[in-house]
Amino acid sequence: MGEMSSFQLGVIGALFLSVASSVSIVICNKALMSKLGFPFATTLTSWHLMVTFCTLHVAQRLNFFESKSTDAKTVILFGILNGVSIGLLNLSLGFNSIGFYQMTKLAIIPFTVLLETLFLNKQFSRKIKFSLFLLLVGVGIASITDLQLNSLGSILSVLAIITTCVGQILTNTIQKRLNVSSTQLLYQSAPFQAAVLFVSGPLVDQFLTNQNVFAYKYSPLVLAFIVLSCLIAVAVNFSTFLVIGKTSPVTYQVLGHLKTCLVLAFGYTLLHDPFTERNIIGILIAIWGMGLYSYFCTQEGKKKQPTDVSLASQIKDKDTTPLLAGKSMGLSDKETHEAKKSTKDSVV
Repeated sequence: MGEMSSFQLGVIGALFLSVASSVSIVICNKALMSKLGFPFATTLTSWHLMVTFCTLHVAQRLNFFESKSTDAKTVILFGILNGVSIGLLNLSLGFNSIGFYQMTKLAIIPFTVLLETLFLNKQFSRKIKFSLFLLLVGVGIASITDLQLNSLGSILSVLAIITTCVGQILTNTIQKRLNVSSTQLLYQSAPFQAAVLFVSGPLVDQFLTNQNVFAYKYSPLVLAFIVLSCLIAVAVNFSTFLVIGKTSPVTYQVLGHLKTCLVLAFGYTLLHDPFTERNIIGILIAIWGMGLYSYFCTQEGKKKQPTDVSLASQIKDKDTTPLLAGKSMGLSDKETHEAKKSTKDSVV
């Protein structure tokens, strides 16, 4: 039970860090791009990843975590895929209206559910699906304004959805398959993500903004906000891998839409962005959907616990039974391992 409590506290801490850091970086970047006129989003993201890797490298040298050898090919392809997905999302925003871009982000949840159902045999109850539907409706009402379609923008959006979903599912599966922590996986993959964006970022940004990042005149205030943005990004990148590893890609996307609602609210409060009754209604519906999702996930987790406790009790009985008698209890070594793993992972 103590291990279960510490696991739950770890999940709560990861969720809080993800929300706090993501909302902070959005506000920081919005001030940097809208108020200070620094429009180079993709290049800035490559700097985020480079600073993240350097920070983790220092932490590893100071023995804050242990670097673990992994399947190099898997990690390289994973890093490149994530870098490409970030670039495609930025291109999607550049070629589509803000409303259609928001639709692209909303489509990530149902597509992730579809992929996990088809390829990972994961089952989602009707209650979970209903709560996700409410969430998507609420975020859509709150954030979508216009829906201007074009062929190139639509293709980029579809590619962005596919690569983002696959990348987030792989984040979860690779951590479990290679038995690595979120920190270890981020440390291994960040250089490859940064390399993809460092090479493509200036080209993408110049194509979208008609400005050259290397010809930009950097004032001390702009440099200060860039440094602040990179420092916050360390927490954002770390918490992203942490949340997906401890929960699931769908839960991470739900959390992402909570961040959207908070950003809208903070934008109105701090930056005096336009805010209407439609925004308020949408945010309330979205929060309702998030609340139901959390409640239903918790209820389904509790339903699993009696089975897990029963299995754990059987394991304990076997461990305390004499060796010869233990042969007749019926639990093999493999079943014992699976039962212990089930007990640890019973929380969604």
